[in-house]
Amino acid sequence: MAAARETLPQGTQVGSYRISKAIAKGGFSLIYLATDDDNGDEVVIKEYMPKKIARRDADQRIVPISADYTENLHHGRKLFFQEVKALASLNHPNIVRVTAFLLANETGYLVMPNERGRNLGSYLHERKGKLSTTFILEVFVPILDALALLHRKSMLHLDVKPGNIHLRHGNQPLLLDLGAVHPLNRGRSRGGQVITAGYSPVEQYFRAGQVGPWTDVYAVGASIRTCMEGRTPQPAPDRQKDDKVIPATEALKDRYPAFLLEAVDWALSMDAAKRPQDAAELLNVLAPHLDDPQFSRIRETTSELASESRLI
Repeated sequence: MAAARETLPQGTQVGSYRISKAIAKGGFSLIYLATDDDNGDEVVIKEYMPKKIARRDADQRIVPISADYTENLHHGRKLFFQEVKALASLNHPNIVRVTAFLLANETGYLVMPNERGRNLGSYLHERKGKLSTTFILEVFVPILDALALLHRKSMLHLDVKPGNIHLRHGNQPLLLDLGAVHPLNRGRSRGGQVITAGYSPVEQYFRAGQVGPWTDVYAVGASIRTCMEGRTPQPAPDRQKDDKVIPATEALKDRYPAFLLEAVDWALSMDAAKRPQDAAELLNVLAPHLDDPQFSRIRETTSELASESRLI
């Protein structure tokens, strides 16, 4: 089974890109640092390579680990292509950009710019939480703005967590790993997809679960709470049996302002109907508290959206 996750060797050519090294592994992909031979730019390449059903053959092609998984691999590859097409249509300063997409080795390769910075998940591990209100707002207001764009386009992220937020210079956030993103069919989207314990709400665990923009909202609330406490919240199925999550308005009232704690508790409601129904609704509560002029566009956008919603 070890060969199932074998990465491409250094120097491998994929289109005009030359692989430098593997830098990360996800459940459905392998991530590489590479160089664009046309202009010398450093890029990040994501290769579709599902962990449990695929392997690499002697010719570097991605093939099923057995004939039983042929259909699953084909279906997953088709979904990956659809997701890439959807992502390529997005244009937001806080969503990772897709610069190219290649077909090779019986799989797909997503090419993105290599953005210098640090991972929020790693930073949290170092700091053990207790991040400031200013820091939290500077990171999560733009992330919510990015998610609001996804939601307006009837798309879901479904894997928001600190490990999928990249911090560039000045703590400018970038929403990463949109591999779980999929189009939302109103009334038909179901759970049972990617799960991250502590960040995925209960509806995401079951195929009968009704996922929607409110699902991403829960993950944002869980991520903010992790930034405050330095530990991942209790997994949703465990909360459903015996909820041990003390409301942030009680547990953290001496550390953070009431508006932020109330927003986190709202987002972390176990009942999806009691959460903000999309990112824009939660953003509308937080954005007014950002004083930095660079976020004026977001504040103006949330005001416009709020006015439109009142007119509908």
